[in-house]
Amino acid sequence: MIISVIAGSAVTSILRNKTRSFLTTLGVVIGVASVILLTSIGNGLTVFVEEQFENLGSNLLIVSPGDLVNEEGGFNQEAAALSLSSSKLSLSDVKALERAGQPITAVTPVIEGSGEFRSPQGKRQGIIIASGAEYTTMRNTKAEKGRFFSTGDVNASRKSAVIGSKIAEKLFAGQDPIGATITINRVKFEIIGVVEKKNDGGFGGPDIDSAIYIPITTAKSSLGLDKISYHLVQVDSKNNIPYAKQKIEAVMGKRLNEEDFSVTDQSEILKTIQTILGTLTAGLAGIAAISLLVGGIGIMNIMLVAVSERTREIGLRKALGATPNNILIQFLIESAVLSTLGGLIGISLGVLGAVAIRAFFPADPAVNSILLAFGVSLMTGLVFGVFPAKKAAKLSPIEALRYE
Repeated sequence: MIISVIAGSAVTSILRNKTRSFLTTLGVVIGVASVILLTSIGNGLTVFVEEQFENLGSNLLIVSPGDLVNEEGGFNQEAAALSLSSSKLSLSDVKALERAGQPITAVTPVIEGSGEFRSPQGKRQGIIIASGAEYTTMRNTKAEKGRFFSTGDVNASRKSAVIGSKIAEKLFAGQDPIGATITINRVKFEIIGVVEKKNDGGFGGPDIDSAIYIPITTAKSSLGLDKISYHLVQVDSKNNIPYAKQKIEAVMGKRLNEEDFSVTDQSEILKTIQTILGTLTAGLAGIAAISLLVGGIGIMNIMLVAVSERTREIGLRKALGATPNNILIQFLIESAVLSTLGGLIGISLGVLGAVAIRAFFPADPAVNSILLAFGVSLMTGLVFGVFPAKKAAKLSPIEALRYE
């Protein structure tokens, strides 16, 4: 009996029992769709984080107060919280870092805090970001309307504010906010610009679009914000970041004790987050793959039932000359077709699901995860189809024909 005839017989058997075939593939469908959907979410989160880091600027080193790295090499949250409240960083650090020269190209201090923003249309809580004029280029923060504050605004401690897109939408709906007045913690500021939309603060991140940017000198003199949150240091190229880091540590080491500051490479932070997200994605895929195992067991159970139901048919085939290998191959083909069909339907549902939730949650279907899920579904059918197929192949034709 040639393979094409055996395959045709297997497909005919599947089509003859459509409902049972559909229920058999259902476990594989759910498993494959789950694997693709969850890996898509993991991949999407990785892309989302990378985009956010790009928005925050490139070739940057961050000088933070306190020792932020614990003994295991991880981020020390408790130390970070304490160090921000007792920061020993100062404005004079900026001049010292600038004098270090190449590869350092720019330095600016940053003070971050929370505030209440008021306009005639209402009030809103948000982030206050106070810095120098260099912040706009270093953090890739551009004004969509108006302008960002200048060195002149900083030197004169002007009460000039650049507001985030959400502040403009909520507190100045239907009007041009440029030139209008906004109250920040009961102090009036003139709006000189609106920052282009960055992100919505989802997934645990800060809501940058609800931030207001003001000169650091104004923050100290008018709002009483005097603790430097961190210094941003820009380097001329990625290749020079390690050398620049050594220079910064040498300069700051002469001004502060070792435990009073940390120098962090933004790319290192990104790599750490990518590693965490990669592990999370693998874990999610592993959990989803359990449903593939359940689907495989379902295929095996149904195929065993099929062997019992078709015992007389198997006996008749053997009596007409079918060999045990012919029977074995037929049942393996049936199992493989069922799992492949389930895999294709699962891929379609998984990709469609990822596209559907993309508007609410970052999801990015990857070709490798799709191929892997499909390959696993095919192997599931073959592996779990072996036992029923062997059982069918071993049946005695005489006993099978007598089976009631």
